[in-house]
Amino acid sequence: MYAWESGPALVQTVDFFTPIVDDPYLYGQIAAANSLSDVYAMGGRPLTALAIAAFPQDGLLTEEIAQIFRGGFDKLREAGVALLGGHTVQDREIKFGYSVTGAVDPKRILTNAGARAGDRLILTKPLGTGIVGTAIKFGRAPEDVVAYAVASMCTLNKAAAEAIAHLDGVHACTDITGFGLAGHGSEMAAASHVTLALDAASLPLIPGVVAMVGENKSGGMGTNREHFGAGIEFGRDITAELRDLVFDPQTSGGLFLSVAPDQADRALEALKQAAVPACFVGYVEPENISRLRIS
Repeated sequence: MYAWESGPALVQTVDFFTPIVDDPYLYGQIAAANSLSDVYAMGGRPLTALAIAAFPQDGLLTEEIAQIFRGGFDKLREAGVALLGGHTVQDREIKFGYSVTGAVDPKRILTNAGARAGDRLILTKPLGTGIVGTAIKFGRAPEDVVAYAVASMCTLNKAAAEAIAHLDGVHACTDITGFGLAGHGSEMAAASHVTLALDAASLPLIPGVVAMVGENKSGGMGTNREHFGAGIEFGRDITAELRDLVFDPQTSGGLFLSVAPDQADRALEALKQAAVPACFVGYVEPENISRLRIS
């Protein structure tokens, strides 16, 4: 963040990744939604973007490249973001994303460091996109599950961010992406010096994804478990599949919010009025222990 002497502060973020779906147009849309997410998570409004792309010299049709850019551009336009240009290089592996510049009120910047004891925790998108993405690569993903996951990944966090923009009591926010719920939740707990208690039964999951967990674990899931596992306490009844879903790296995941208890119902209602599939998933414990508890 860069704060001007007067007026809004400037926020910038960058994100790009390899294809998670086969359709080039949808890949472009997902990449754009994912790149914009960090600005929304900070309480900001994305304004401009620069494309970042890497394509192989051979093996990819010009029309496919055009569809990737078209998908990204259409999603930026939906967000009201101006595409100013970008840079493309040759690489053996396809990569695509954006550097995004946005504006935020310096007095209302959201971070992951403000969660307070008694807050209720809200999640705005279901978990499981990493598992679905892995299944797609090996042709093991049912069409209905893919359609649900793609729709979720293509959905901007704009509506969620706007729904809570003027509400008091939103103490902390982050988006759930590559570190999974385990990682981003652990980071919020550590930054806020609290314990986050999650209700396993309340966690929203992509329909059908639980049955796919066993055969579709990504390398990122293992990395997240190795890095964050020691700081997470699982209840005895938590299944192996749900534990994996907590560590599953997400693409274009939802916002994870810590909201004051007297404002939580109002926040959830505002999100639902904005057609955001948000739900309560836990609360912040008074313990001054930086950890995640799932039971």
